[in-house]
Amino acid sequence: MERKLRVGILGATGMVGQRFISLLENHPWFEVVVVAASPRSAGKTYEDAVGGRWKMTTPMPEAVKKLVVMNVNEVEKVAAEVDFVFSAVDMSKDEIRAIEEAYAKTETPVVSNNSAHRWTPDVPMVIPEINPEHFEVIESQKKRLGTKRGFIAVKPNCSIQSYAPALSAWMEFEPYEVVATTYQAISGAGKTFKDWPEMVENVIPYIGGEEEKSEKEPLRIWGKVENGQIVPAAEPKITCQCIRVPVLNGHTAAAFVKFRKKPTKEQLIEKLESYRGLPQELNLPSAPKQFIQYMQDDNRPQVQLDVDYENGMGVSIGRIREDSIYDFKFVGLSHNTVRGAAGGAVLCAETLKAKGYISAKN
Repeated sequence: MERKLRVGILGATGMVGQRFISLLENHPWFEVVVVAASPRSAGKTYEDAVGGRWKMTTPMPEAVKKLVVMNVNEVEKVAAEVDFVFSAVDMSKDEIRAIEEAYAKTETPVVSNNSAHRWTPDVPMVIPEINPEHFEVIESQKKRLGTKRGFIAVKPNCSIQSYAPALSAWMEFEPYEVVATTYQAISGAGKTFKDWPEMVENVIPYIGGEEEKSEKEPLRIWGKVENGQIVPAAEPKITCQCIRVPVLNGHTAAAFVKFRKKPTKEQLIEKLESYRGLPQELNLPSAPKQFIQYMQDDNRPQVQLDVDYENGMGVSIGRIREDSIYDFKFVGLSHNTVRGAAGGAVLCAETLKAKGYISAKN
């Protein structure tokens, strides 16, 4: 059997880094061999560096407890130990752009959870079920970076995963205008209720930067590759409000849609349930068998009952009904730190491996 690919996690001590570690425990293709974080954590064992800040509901995997945390800024040293890295570093956008490019230039592919490179024209931003063909721009990016195997790929913002997959399934009906409100979990801010007691029984009607991402990023996903760059789609126009709610995990969206070719409710449901992408065709390890489920009960999807659908990698849609102003409205739910963050990045890496972009260095 070929050996597992050696993985490094940049920003391993934060919440998304922890989620990467929990998801990669016993992964059939990937093995975490390096955990890297800020200089203040470097030199400690992972267990000591995280201390009482382990935020997952499952225990810290034994395999990582005694790994000595490396300094994420020692790029050559970290890169020498791994075949590729996942990036979840907590830095300014400029610092993230610089450090991810530095890793790529060591011939180490970077699969990033961060937003810093989402609008770099030759960096693919991918939901593997929707736009895996965008990985084609990697060849242009490598030319710009001067690399043979090093590149950066990113996954999109967690908020859009609750409604963009449904719209993707309905593209033949030509959605052209969307109003969405997202109700976003506190883990999206890297918090638990213990860290953020003021969120108990509270709603905050603002999440910095989130509305712009929620309106623009789907258009990049639905865009086309032209001349080695991704050109965003022009439609559907999306306007969005993003609200923080007292939920630990799970982003819910309430969306209203206008279509040029008006479908029936039954057609919309059928398109959701039959929607499949490359991860399902390739039977990738983290791929949900059923990407989107439609829930008939009026009181579903619910965070407590449905957020872990398909191990958190599936999307749940409910309450499709005709609207008095728009054509249809619906409610969507996705797991923000699994499908919306680390799990989405792991699925991107699996797709990249399957397509030959990521392989062993030697």
